[in-house]
Amino acid sequence: MTQTHASAPSRGPASASLLRTAGLPYFLIAFVARLPFAMMVVGVLTVVVSARGSLSLGGLTSAAVGIGTACFGPLLGAAADRFGQRAVLVILAIANSAMLIVFTLVVYSAAVDPLVLLAAFGIGATAPQVAPMSRSRLVAIINERMPEPQRARTLSGTMAYESAADETVFVFGPFLVGIAGSWIAPWAPLIGAAALTVAFVGAFALHPSGRHVSAERGSDGRAPSATSELFRPQLLVVVIGILGVGLFFGATLTSLTAFMADRGAPEEAGLLYGVMGVGSAILALGVAWLPPRFSLRSRWLVFAAILLLGSLLLGFVESPAGMAAVLAVMGIGIGPTLVTQYSFGAARSPLGRSATVMTMLGSAVIVGQSIGSAVTGEIAQTFGTAPALMLPACAAAIVLVAGILNWFTSRTRPRTR
Repeated sequence: MTQTHASAPSRGPASASLLRTAGLPYFLIAFVARLPFAMMVVGVLTVVVSARGSLSLGGLTSAAVGIGTACFGPLLGAAADRFGQRAVLVILAIANSAMLIVFTLVVYSAAVDPLVLLAAFGIGATAPQVAPMSRSRLVAIINERMPEPQRARTLSGTMAYESAADETVFVFGPFLVGIAGSWIAPWAPLIGAAALTVAFVGAFALHPSGRHVSAERGSDGRAPSATSELFRPQLLVVVIGILGVGLFFGATLTSLTAFMADRGAPEEAGLLYGVMGVGSAILALGVAWLPPRFSLRSRWLVFAAILLLGSLLLGFVESPAGMAAVLAVMGIGIGPTLVTQYSFGAARSPLGRSATVMTMLGSAVIVGQSIGSAVTGEIAQTFGTAPALMLPACAAAIVLVAGILNWFTSRTRPRTR
């Protein structure tokens, strides 16, 4: 395999700017290429409920997308580490677009429900996880092309930007699904996601940075680290913590939808959810300016505690205005927590396995979102909105407990490789 390694980094000012090194078009393409992934779970839920008339089946179908991602996401990340992202992402862009179209046809056909679930699993299995791949590329650029004294600060700012981009996309993704579904048809969001996947995931794959294979890999493409290092407790606790964040996303959006449905305006749930998302994105960006003495493991505990506190207030909310205020508090906690977890993931990635680790974390988010949506939807339909509003607090508690475990398994300041 031919590898494209970074040239020896210069020590001038240009080498200190990640924006200059990667190029502005890279960030624009990588941002838009995230949208299809953010639209999938909500789009699948919307079209199934519309075509089949079953909220329960819709939740199970969303969970099937997450299961597909969980099963194949890390394997695709490992393939990207081994062979480079370009070939892997080109194949996934074509396969995932095809699966989105196939799923839409199956849902509107007379096919039995298990076939619907199988098609949804195929969507998750072929999902091109642009966000983890982007993080992996940027971490490689920072570690291999930038002066060592500036790496830690640049890495922190990069994880902050990437998490803010994720937050923004996960707010606008459901919003676009709602607009397309209302103005055109329930199937429109999935067809739109298929088109975006071909256009922008393809462009992301073909970007010059997609040719890069980590310099930590040998001439035969093998990593110097053992596969077993992916299962170290210090890394698994990060996966558990970020799974809790995914559970929180799914439980919050679904319980919020039930809350607004009780008031006759379920379509406004996305607008309220945006209050949390926008605040979360702003706070995520602000993490880069936190003082170094406020260590990563301390940040996880502090912001996870804020997240749990805000979640506990959901049970006392009686109006949309009160809900917006509580969501704003929750937004203070979620963005910085997510940035911190990804920073730990980058610092603890075994040599040559950055894409694998980032796809593990990205898969954990989407799996958690899918499970959270499915479980919360079932509870809301069976027991009502009040019990459903308790589930975000349960998810936040998982995030906090993982943060406590991380405190005892980590160094004060994880080193950037």
